[in-house]
Amino acid sequence: MERVLLKNIERPDSHEIEVYMQNGGYKNMEKALQMRPEEILDEVKKSGLRGRGGAGFPTGMKWSFAIADPKKPKYLICNADEGEPGTFKDRYILQKNPHLLIEGMVISAYTLGAEYGYIYLRGEYPYVKKTLSQAIDQAYKRNYLGDNIMGRGVKFHLTIHQGAGAYICGEETALIESLEGEKGQPRSKPPFPVNVGAWGLPTIVNNVETLANIPYIVEIGGEAYSKIGTSESPGPKLYCVSGCVKRPGVYELPMGTTLREIIYEHAGGIRNDRKLKAVIPGGISTPVLTSEMIDCKMDFVSMPKAGSMLGSGAIIVMDETVCMVRVIYRAMKFFEHESCGKCVPCREGTEWLRKILERIENGMGRNEDIETLQDVADIMSGRTFCPLGDGAAGTVLAMLRHFREEFDAHIKEKGCPYS
Repeated sequence: MERVLLKNIERPDSHEIEVYMQNGGYKNMEKALQMRPEEILDEVKKSGLRGRGGAGFPTGMKWSFAIADPKKPKYLICNADEGEPGTFKDRYILQKNPHLLIEGMVISAYTLGAEYGYIYLRGEYPYVKKTLSQAIDQAYKRNYLGDNIMGRGVKFHLTIHQGAGAYICGEETALIESLEGEKGQPRSKPPFPVNVGAWGLPTIVNNVETLANIPYIVEIGGEAYSKIGTSESPGPKLYCVSGCVKRPGVYELPMGTTLREIIYEHAGGIRNDRKLKAVIPGGISTPVLTSEMIDCKMDFVSMPKAGSMLGSGAIIVMDETVCMVRVIYRAMKFFEHESCGKCVPCREGTEWLRKILERIENGMGRNEDIETLQDVADIMSGRTFCPLGDGAAGTVLAMLRHFREEFDAHIKEKGCPYS
């Protein structure tokens, strides 16, 4: 398919506003500002666009909740806190096509009636902040941001807020807490941010990739957009591929492209022509799949049927030499470190899981450890403020379900067979 989100990124100057405008940049914003906000909302609903941050919630429906709330002002926040291990798709837009994001945010803000916006940027992206700041300055100078955008009487001011490296702030309510200057911890819901968000006012939090789709929907219309990909998960999708492949990178493909096609056709197959062993399809917090399960479509509806989730579309590929016990142990170290500590099941559970996995990986595992891992993960599931605990528990349960024999071998042989 023709590139939409990654258009012209091979050019070293793709981030410059002149290059973006030479290729039709900001034309869709001009078109949108001549439409009524309700017309744009209708097109977004028709498009079937679903949030690209991982949850997959229908974007138009989410917007309609905030629009219906009479409280003002309203806020639009771009979630650019790309902390999910294996995920690096938003970085490409932020660094190489930042004006697409800005155009998408202005259109979205106009539709929502939001006059103020923030880009919550990942703390580990200081080099991206420089590029993004330059792009925002360029947009202000061209009157694409400010108090009277393009002379249409539309007001929208945009600011970058850089996080401090906390994975938990990828969760929208923790992000809002951090933006307000508080500790980045999830809020209890309801109420939801669409009604009680930043500073207690209606707030929409959308992922970078989600907002970058908005200009294209305005350009071709919601109905045409809905015909890209699958009927239940339409549109283009950015898939990150890393691990044991010949051509790791970010690939823009129609939503619903199969995992097999992505790995073997686009990413070139398995490095050194080894056998495929396992795939984590949507970032480290999504359940692992075996090599026999990769004919599934990578979309929000098909992946749960296959036993996993689309997540952020971050595909981590592992060949026959990879130790799955070591993979889940390292993942659990990450979850334990990044748990905000607010709720007991996540705070205590991730530590318990890490300690047991560490013992197994280091050759000191006991037969009863497998049952204990399952019990702790089951107790954690569905009992935390945010999805971090669920993600940690789900990854352990999937590893035990598909690769139990490796855990047994570690315990029996008192060490890692893959060392």
